[in-house]
Amino acid sequence: MERLMLRAMALGAMLFTGLVNAGTVNINTADAETLASELEGVGAARAEAIVEYRQRVGRFDTAEQLLDVTGVGPRVLEWNADRIVVSSGGDSD
Repeated sequence: MERLMLRAMALGAMLFTGLVNAGTVNINTADAETLASELEGVGAARAEAIVEYRQRVGRFDTAEQLLDVTGVGPRVLEWNADRIVVSSGGDSD
């Protein structure tokens, strides 16, 4: 019984950790594949446009700057407001 309880607690901790970190994407460091898989309303073409824009113009200072990318409109920004991270660091969170 104790072993079962420990396994359940470990599984719960793993799930909680995954939920806390899941679904956020740093738009300054993520590749197109990550952008497409993590952001709602962003497919392969929009994700490539975001990466190309970032390479051409530079890093994003705010999430709202995504609106300058062709194909990204206010609804995409709204749908992903809680997922978008803007950081200059090398991490992908």
